[in-house]
This record gives sequence, structure tokens and C-alpha cells, in this order.
Amino acid sequence: MDQPTVGILHPGSMGAAVAACAATNTAAVLWCETGRSLASVERAAQFGLTPVSTLPELLDRSDIVISLCPPAAAEDQAHEVAAHRFTGVYVEANAINPERTKRIAALLEPDATIVDGGVVGSPPVGGKTPTLYLSGRDDATTRIEALFVGTAVRTTVLGTEIGKASALKLAYASFQKTSRVLVALAVGIAREHGVDQELIEVASRRTDSYLAEPEYVATTAARAWRWGPELEEAADALAAAGLPPAMLRAAASTLARWNDAKDDGELTLTDALDRLAQP
Repeated sequence: MDQPTVGILHPGSMGAAVAACAATNTAAVLWCETGRSLASVERAAQFGLTPVSTLPELLDRSDIVISLCPPAAAEDQAHEVAAHRFTGVYVEANAINPERTKRIAALLEPDATIVDGGVVGSPPVGGKTPTLYLSGRDDATTRIEALFVGTAVRTTVLGTEIGKASALKLAYASFQKTSRVLVALAVGIAREHGVDQELIEVASRRTDSYLAEPEYVATTAARAWRWGPELEEAADALAAAGLPPAMLRAAASTLARWNDAKDDGELTLTDALDRLAQP
């Protein structure tokens, strides 16, 4: 079988790196440069993605489209793709709740074949090996698995039901990201009373405690602009399951205090805590 052409929507730090891995087993990986920032253009060039000028051109040329964008944009992006009557495989790999994934599937079918996806882990660069969890029709998930054979992206198929991959992604994110928020708050209390170093010493005596890694608070702050919406999605999933969503909504609200620190790689722990203390 000929190698497929893949289109990547919104090639951010995760999307561009994942797409670059797929390039190993594809004829080309396309992205639409119209309306994108200079940072996106530079990132796409760095990862060797092929630019096209319009979304219709990307959809016409692509056998498989992977959507990896901020959660708020997921449905708008799907509506644009549906309007073009895309007939290939559409991988909905955004951090959105299962009900939204099902709505997107209903929007795009029967023209397109939907695969539900969820990436767990860091972008596949510098030795990192995230896992792309998949659920959907067997023939479609098999095609997506083939894209990443021999690459840094691992794949695991969870079954045929749309929503399973999204649920697993959010279940993990709800724990991992909220835990990092709790670290920031704990260190913030301790710093206010001059016992932050003692707190870290206490935490360091425990095995695998995030509290023993306070330096990660600055990284959390820089990623807050996208972690917050993920936790809102997870809170919606909790509510749909009859579980209390208030804890995750509070964590998302806390992260919102760092929205102006978007992708700031120079942020220090002190900077992050100072910003957190200022509503």
C-alpha cells in the first residue's frame, strides 16, 4: 500500500513533534500556514513539515488528518473540516471530554472515519516517548498505529468505542496537573511563613512526591494557559459521570492566575509564586 499523506492541524509543541514522528511512515506531512504565528512557522520548519496555503488544500491532499489544538478550538476546527466534506481518517486527539469527542464524531461522519486519540506524556523530543491512546474502528486505528511504527510515539488501542481515549487522557491529566497545582499552593503557604525549605526537606523524605520538585512550579505556570482548559474539560467529564467537579474547577481557576506567563521559559519559582499571590 502507498504511504499516506497526513495533515496536522495547529502544529503546537506537541502536534508538530508528533507529526514529525509520523513523517517517517508517510509520503508527506502537511500543515496550513495561513493565519499562523511566526513561532508556528519556525516550529513547522524545524520539524520538517510541508506548508500549504489553505485548509481546503490540506484536506484535499490528506488521507489522514490529526487534530491537536487547544481544547477550546477543537469543535470549531472540526466544523471547518466538516464543511469541506473530508472523507479520510480524522484523529480527534485533543484534550477534550468524551461527550465533545462524540459530538465531533457525529459532525464528521459518515464522510470521515473518526479515531478518538489522547496523548499522555511529553512531546516526543529529546528521548521522550509519549503514548498515543486510540479508540475507534479497527481498520482506522490500525492505520494510525502504522504511522508511528519505529518512532518515539508509542500507540495503544483501547477498543472501538469513541470516547475511551479521551476519557483516559483526562483521567490522567486530572490527577497529574491538579497535583502540580497543589504543590504550588503548598509551597506558597510555606514561603509566606518562611518554612518553604523545611517543607521541601519533609517532602524529600517521601518516595515519588511531586512536593519534592518545587522547581517544576515555574514549568506549571508556563503551561497554565493550556492546562487550565484541560482541567475544565476533565471537570465536565466528572459532572457527566455524576462525580463532583469542584476540585478540578478550582485547580483550573488557580492556573488562570498564570495565563500571562504563557510559555515563559525564563520564569523562576519565585516569579511563579509571586504571580500566584496576585489575583
